[in-house]
Amino acid sequence: MSEFKFACPVCGQHITADSTTSGSLLECPTCFQKLIVPQAPVSSEAKLILTAAKASAPRKPFDSSSAMEDTPGRRNLKAALGPLLMLVVTGGAAFLLWRNELTGLANGLAEKATNAPKPQPPAAFQSSHPIPTGVAWTLNLTNASIPNGEVVGSIHGNGFLCERATFKEGRLSLRQGTTGLPDLGITISMGVRQPEDLAGKAVIVTPSNNPAPRVVLRWKDDRQEPVTQHIHGGYAMKLTFGPILNGRLKGRIFIALPDERKSFAAGNFEAEIVRVSQPLAGK
Repeated sequence: MSEFKFACPVCGQHITADSTTSGSLLECPTCFQKLIVPQAPVSSEAKLILTAAKASAPRKPFDSSSAMEDTPGRRNLKAALGPLLMLVVTGGAAFLLWRNELTGLANGLAEKATNAPKPQPPAAFQSSHPIPTGVAWTLNLTNASIPNGEVVGSIHGNGFLCERATFKEGRLSLRQGTTGLPDLGITISMGVRQPEDLAGKAVIVTPSNNPAPRVVLRWKDDRQEPVTQHIHGGYAMKLTFGPILNGRLKGRIFIALPDERKSFAAGNFEAEIVRVSQPLAGK
């Protein structure tokens, strides 16, 4: 064994140690600092002085509780994140409630739409008057009969009763329905403007007459929509006019038309004369 000297790195105290103690812990006799004995020098010169190293303090085991210690910075972070977290939670709850409200409203509307009664199309037009049995459709005027009562008949398969007759601007109109568009009707263009030109006269039309006074047939379809059909010939008509009394033109009519439903009308009428005022000269 050989001795060598080394110095305390803290107080500089010279300490003599044996080479067998190299690497072990030693306490400085002056400052009591824990030292690590250095390795013995290769040279055997006793005057060679080495410097020892301080023994490092043992490393403390990791304490998870101290890592989670509530420091001021951590407290500030918690204070800042608290309201934000509350806002997120509140907003999420509000969104869920809002979504549920919308879902409920949509389901309610869908259910109402499903259960709501569907609008029904209007019923097909049905006349309140029967088709007369005492008058028959015929294109032979020799066999035509005119009853003594009001004008009755059949228009497009519906029983017809003339509820209003008018003469306006050369047209004789027989209609069922007193206002608005007629439910059923026959309009005949007489070719004269003034009713006085027809008083006391008769008009006979046979299917062979060409041209013949234009006839407009009016009725309502299965959706209660108005329908018109213009007939320019191929029909039979016997029409006689009486005098004009109290603004009305009296007359008797039989007419049988060649439409697919074989419309006809016959009877007596008093047509209200509707005069259209003429504009003043220069106006």
